[in-house]
Amino acid sequence: MNKEQLIALLPLLITALTVIAVMLFIAIRRHHWWSATLTVTGLNLALFSVVYVVIKLPMVMAHTGPAFSGIAVTPLLVVDAYACFYMALLLIATLACATFLHAYMEGYQGNREEIYLLLALAVLGGLVMACSRHLAALFIGLELMSVPVYGMVAYTFRNRRSLEAGIKYMVLSATASAMLLFGMALIYAVAGTLSFGGLAESYMGANASSPLLLAGTGLMIAGLAFKLSFAPFHIWTPDVYEGAPAPVGAFLATTSKIAVFAVLLRFLYESGALSSEYLRHTLAIIAGISIIAGNLLALAQTNIKRLLGYSSISHFGYLLVPVIAGIGHEAVGVYLLTYAVTTLGAFGVVALMSSPYKTHDADQLYNYRGLFWRRPYLTAVMTVMMLSLAGIPVTAGFIGKFYVVIAAVNAGLWWLLALVVIGSAIGLYYYLRVMVTMFLPEAGMHRYDAAKNWGYRAGGLVVLGLTLAMFVLGMYPQPALEIIRMAGMAAMHLQ
Repeated sequence: MNKEQLIALLPLLITALTVIAVMLFIAIRRHHWWSATLTVTGLNLALFSVVYVVIKLPMVMAHTGPAFSGIAVTPLLVVDAYACFYMALLLIATLACATFLHAYMEGYQGNREEIYLLLALAVLGGLVMACSRHLAALFIGLELMSVPVYGMVAYTFRNRRSLEAGIKYMVLSATASAMLLFGMALIYAVAGTLSFGGLAESYMGANASSPLLLAGTGLMIAGLAFKLSFAPFHIWTPDVYEGAPAPVGAFLATTSKIAVFAVLLRFLYESGALSSEYLRHTLAIIAGISIIAGNLLALAQTNIKRLLGYSSISHFGYLLVPVIAGIGHEAVGVYLLTYAVTTLGAFGVVALMSSPYKTHDADQLYNYRGLFWRRPYLTAVMTVMMLSLAGIPVTAGFIGKFYVVIAAVNAGLWWLLALVVIGSAIGLYYYLRVMVTMFLPEAGMHRYDAAKNWGYRAGGLVVLGLTLAMFVLGMYPQPALEIIRMAGMAAMHLQ
């Protein structure tokens, strides 16, 4: 391995070193604040190293190709602009989750330090997926991310719902991983290779209609659809979101799903799999079912974490539309960025209202009744996050939804466009229900509340920062769009 490849791997290496450092520190001396600080410091260094790689890569590659074309690190990984964009997004989302975790775990009666070790391990798996260009690397990264999440979901095991959620997620996730691995085996039997680029010859050649190739692709899509909670593979989502600690729910909804979608998008385009009518129709059906099922099932929810879980199903259904249209890079990048900011903000409010030493998180809608009269600024944050998830203009969510609509129009996917519009209208109802609840008179029941100085704490500052970012993206998205374009989202050599 040469110097350039080591530079390209810096984000992964620093994250791995962070994992080792946190593990050693826990073994030497248990201290909640220092464990959290060490984790956040390591992840920040990894984030800065992504910026360094983006600056360094064009100089490294100037003699071999165009700027931002990336550098191959073994046959398994490639660190290019696409990978750098998603690595940065994953690290930022994880840093927000780590900040929420610190405040959340302060009152936990038990070992608090190991959750930061699991968090760092999980994001390392996400970084591997962002750089994957080989099915073996995809599987390694996916399992490296999934296994720590089992422990994170069940971490507050004294809460029956948390332990139940961890067991459910472990069993069902293992089944999905088995399907994914079996699908890879069938694809290898036909193509004789596992690299994304090498599969293009099979997907666009004489083997394109091979039953084994089609079956293998179908099993792979089913396995990844479980991780992304597409319908009808979504059954685990509401239970796991409800049982998981609020900051872990934020990680599941953002970092975990963004990493899987990033590697899925690279696989679909580099392998040429989207040239298959069979696959495009399958993805279109999954998108349609996800949009309708996610929104309809969210209507009846009185638990805000379950509501956000069903909402995420519909949002990733929207995300499939530009992918099916074949113009997904920029649209997906924009949508995932806006989705991450908004979802982290919503879960951040839930985390600030919750604590693991209470019977359950502040996840019931009635826990938020009358919140405006006690915490008006926190209510304002939750209100604008709900508006953004609904896709209301001037918010970040509107920009993401706009790109999805444009992609559907340009590709002539009129029935999917109709489902996007209908789903958005349904979604507006249950998001408004959350907002109205916070302004109702207080009911006098047992009250969950954020600390009086929540706005001065690290978690509160992150939530306020996310709110500012949401408005900036909604009103002046051009700088973010330029970053995505510069990162090669629209001009990558994937097609």
